[in-house]
Amino acid sequence: MCQNSNGCGQRDQAAGACTCGGNGGEHGGFHLRPATITDVPALTGLIGELAAYEGLHHECEVTGPLLAKHLFGASATAHALIAHQRNQAAGFAVWYPTFSTFLGQPGGFLEDLYVRPQFRKRGLGRRLLAAAASEAQIAGCARFEWRALKWNETALKFYQSVGAEVLAEWLTLRLDGPKLFALPSSINTAAHTTPASPAS
Repeated sequence: MCQNSNGCGQRDQAAGACTCGGNGGEHGGFHLRPATITDVPALTGLIGELAAYEGLHHECEVTGPLLAKHLFGASATAHALIAHQRNQAAGFAVWYPTFSTFLGQPGGFLEDLYVRPQFRKRGLGRRLLAAAASEAQIAGCARFEWRALKWNETALKFYQSVGAEVLAEWLTLRLDGPKLFALPSSINTAAHTTPASPAS
């Protein structure tokens, strides 16, 4: 359901979303809506700003065609929300489905949530988080998870303020690039060269 001050939007959409085009309300309010392929340039710019803010710009390889394919293509794997104020992109959130074997139910993972500095401390981050979580609930997700950098105390306090639990006992592990592509072949090679263990 649309929560914008001017009451625009479709009533069957997730909380915080709208279909007004994101032009901003009469009182300078934020408009949140599901992103569309026309938002790819804005999303690409916002992702670049987030990478720079986190000191990870050297890892940012996103391009417009990649976003168009994976967010809006025939085999899209993630969902995006974008916020505007008076035609200016103010922030975004991207989440995607996961699955919990322990719960036996799907979940949602918030990959990124970012609000531009000039739009912070006005409740937009909370609205983006709530809208993404609402979309996940509508999609049947039983839980919603995300990561935060250890040094980002502002973000950690914000997330804890909405009831999020820090799972300190879990560590994130990653394979990417050449290591990811090398894993299958390295396992096959090891299987042919390592003596088989006795049956137990």
